[in-house]
Amino acid sequence: MTTRDTKTPARNSLRSQVKLSPSLLAADFTRLGEEIAAVSSADMLHVDVMDGHFVPNITFGPSVVQAVHAVTDLPLDVHLMISNPGEYIEAFVRSGASVLTLSAEACLHMHRLVHQVKNLGAKVGIALNPATSLSVLDHVLEDIDQVLIMTVNPGFGGQKFIPSMITKIRALREQIAYRGLSVDIEVDGGIDQTTIASVVQAGANVVVAGSAIFGAENRADVIRQLRGACSN
Repeated sequence: MTTRDTKTPARNSLRSQVKLSPSLLAADFTRLGEEIAAVSSADMLHVDVMDGHFVPNITFGPSVVQAVHAVTDLPLDVHLMISNPGEYIEAFVRSGASVLTLSAEACLHMHRLVHQVKNLGAKVGIALNPATSLSVLDHVLEDIDQVLIMTVNPGFGGQKFIPSMITKIRALREQIAYRGLSVDIEVDGGIDQTTIASVVQAGANVVVAGSAIFGAENRADVIRQLRGACSN
């Protein structure tokens, strides 16, 4: 009973501070400036960088990140889903990434790459694919700002949420609390008005939503709906 009572206020506090990060992968690229303006009520923008090797799709490069950075005041939440990320870290930080998240499965020397990002002045995250164990974070968790739990297999937008990731989110939040760290838990994949509450209740405090926001006629209304669902 004591443990439950101790954790409840902290969990409720997290739910009240959830950040929404619309994913530009789902936006209309032919009018990207308008799309970015339409989600200005969000907390940050999520930019998925794919190279056609690490994942079966090709999306944005540093020049697009730079262009996005030039037209918004929102922090850019950039996820590198690419092979050899160390070769491109500086380019993406210089282009305007506020948070640069590296896919764990692409990081041969994770500790080195984490500190490469930090030394350039950006926040750093590590992303885990659905089948990747939390154990890969054991020796870097205290060095990073964010963990991104992929709730779909990466590579394409519009996929169905994987419910078993709830257990993974909860276990990570418990690890962070046990170690007394201040690390954000971000989730990405299949998040909408029906799934957001479950990931927030499990401990996520940064939520990426793509199709749910950019697939709607009124983006601002959906952002409000998502915020409301977080507090239920």
